[in-house]
Amino acid sequence: MNLQQFLLILRARYKIIFLVLLTTVAVTVAASLLLPAQYTATATVVVDVKSPDPIAGIMLPALIMPGYMATQVDIINSDRVALKVVKMLKLDQSPQAKEQWLDDTEGKGKIEVWLAAVLQKKLDVKPSRESNVISINYKAVEPAFAAAVANAFAKAYLDTNIELKVEPARQYAEWFGAQGASLRDNLEKAQRSLSDYQQQHGIVANDERLDSETYKLNELSTQLTIVQGQTNDVRSKQRSGGASDTLPEVVQNALIMDLKSRIAALEGKLQDLAGNVGRNHPQYQRQEAEIASLKQKLEVETRQIISGFSTSSAVGKDKESELRSAIDAQKHKLLQLKRERDELAVLMRDVDAAQKAYELVTQRFNQTSLESQSTQTNVSVLTPATEPIEPSFPKLLLNIAISIFLGTLLGVGAAFILEMLDQRVRSADDLSAMLGLSVLGVISKTNGARRRGNSFRSGSRREAAMLPAR
Repeated sequence: MNLQQFLLILRARYKIIFLVLLTTVAVTVAASLLLPAQYTATATVVVDVKSPDPIAGIMLPALIMPGYMATQVDIINSDRVALKVVKMLKLDQSPQAKEQWLDDTEGKGKIEVWLAAVLQKKLDVKPSRESNVISINYKAVEPAFAAAVANAFAKAYLDTNIELKVEPARQYAEWFGAQGASLRDNLEKAQRSLSDYQQQHGIVANDERLDSETYKLNELSTQLTIVQGQTNDVRSKQRSGGASDTLPEVVQNALIMDLKSRIAALEGKLQDLAGNVGRNHPQYQRQEAEIASLKQKLEVETRQIISGFSTSSAVGKDKESELRSAIDAQKHKLLQLKRERDELAVLMRDVDAAQKAYELVTQRFNQTSLESQSTQTNVSVLTPATEPIEPSFPKLLLNIAISIFLGTLLGVGAAFILEMLDQRVRSADDLSAMLGLSVLGVISKTNGARRRGNSFRSGSRREAAMLPAR
């Protein structure tokens, strides 16, 4: 079919097309006028995803996830929000709502659930593509009711958002509270064990006591070293034998020095007497006897000093033994203190660990307690719904425009269907296609022919068959 054939069909069937178009428009106008007018109220809310959490002070990862806005839309469309709207507007207390519920469900189920489902059918939630604004649209017959329901959905959404944030925080707060009580008991037990251990072993300042005992051990070790040196020195002097006259104790002794000087003076006098009076003189013999007495005293004093070395050596051995015993006792005491300190360190670490765990749980408990008492949310109403002035459905002009377009399509379709059922020859191309012959020429229509009609029926094929073929 070419364009000429298409236009010829439209011209021949224009009455059918116009009738279908007129019928479609008339039905649309009648339906638009008869259908009850419905009004759409819109409330908008904005979701803040950039501000940090006011309690935690950090940006929550869930706020920047791609599906966060879709989740918020699902929350608005949820049964929980719809049930809040029913309670908020007290729709379940309306006698008319109860009557409709009884008619539709015969009293089965709960009226709140039924009303929530009815509200959800006329609810339309649309998130903005390039912003964090969500539009809550509700359609109803009464403008005031539509605005009230839209605002109620916005308010219920805010309340639900707070509840979804507060309920987990309340559960965490209860759990952290129970854990905190248990950890507080553990901390008290650890502190009590530490205190009992300190009282049992008399520990006040463990590090200072350990330092003091270590200092005492060092002092004893020093004293032992000194005594050992002195004892070894005495022993070496004892082993000196005949060289006792050269010992410092002997040489530096004042009495021995005095005796030696007196002996030396008397020996000098004795030599003088030997030259003057002779060896048999009584004075010489008396002087000689005095020198012998002094030498005897000198020998006695020297022996006493030498014998004192033995006493000093014995005393040194005893003192060395005492110091060794004291050092062993001090070492044992020091090792005991170190063991006590190690046990005390373990107990102190237990106290520190219990303290840190308790402080951490207490901090989380305080934070979750604040979150459980929060009445703030990152969602706020941007524009509350107002009563719409003009109905959103039906829109007469738009419906008429659509009906004209659809009626035209239906009319053209009806014309083609009729043409297929009652095919006619309207051009030379139709005749050629119908007979399978080529057209030699076309005779123009006369006035009489126009009066008789501008077409041949498909049954008048005898006249067409009389045309000669090329």
